[in-house]
Amino acid sequence: MEAGLKKALALLISELNGWVALAIKMLPNLVVAIIVLVIIAKLSRPLANAVARAVLRVSGYRHISMLAETITRLAVIILAILLALDVVKLDRAVASLLAAIGILGIALGFASQDIASNFISGILLHFIHPFNIDDLIRSGEFLGEVEKINFHSTTIRNQAGQLINIPNKNILGNPIINYTISGKRRVDLPWSLSQAEDLPKAEGLVVKAVEALEWRVPGTPVALFYEKIGDFTIDFEIRFWTTPEEKVYLLARSEAIKAIKRTFEEHAIPMPAAARK
Repeated sequence: MEAGLKKALALLISELNGWVALAIKMLPNLVVAIIVLVIIAKLSRPLANAVARAVLRVSGYRHISMLAETITRLAVIILAILLALDVVKLDRAVASLLAAIGILGIALGFASQDIASNFISGILLHFIHPFNIDDLIRSGEFLGEVEKINFHSTTIRNQAGQLINIPNKNILGNPIINYTISGKRRVDLPWSLSQAEDLPKAEGLVVKAVEALEWRVPGTPVALFYEKIGDFTIDFEIRFWTTPEEKVYLLARSEAIKAIKRTFEEHAIPMPAAARK
């Protein structure tokens, strides 16, 4: 019993001595590997920035340049790790580990279809680019300016300053309204007149009041369309164009309401009772 214990202890000590000797032997290589890793990791940022600038010049899209920057940094860091492991003679072990991680990743991808779907949708968004960073978009019930376009989700900032993360599959699966891409946005303002009013006169006053607005895009038309005749009123809609920013859109609509009301008051055109309810 004691002889067996002594033999096992001697074997353990022998193994530990071997590991210590191996560690001492590999210490120079380990130092070199760490230096290689640090140097290449430091170089990854300026290299990734250079690639991002080049992609931005070619494509003109900031989110694609950001994607190129991320991929470049990731590729350089992976290369640094592989070189460092090759220096310390652990490349075979790491290759087996990476293969196992890859298989695990595939399994997790099939297990979570939402993650895979959002990832694929993110890749598509980066290349079909229906919107760019800072664009004002509406996706489903959400309206805001695009802050980030990631592989899993797109982040927008609404008018309350809140950040909203929308899964990419939801963005591609629903209609997208990009208010920025055209450079202008139409304001549709409903209004009513009493049936007793002189319509051509009121129409001319409304159009003139809206044409004088500071927030209207110069050179764009102001249109007025009658919609229906009610029991006591005639309903119409004024349409004019402003710039796409939400703040400007709301301000332009507000100023249009004040301008029309002021014009009607100046010309003694009353607001119909039905419209005030």
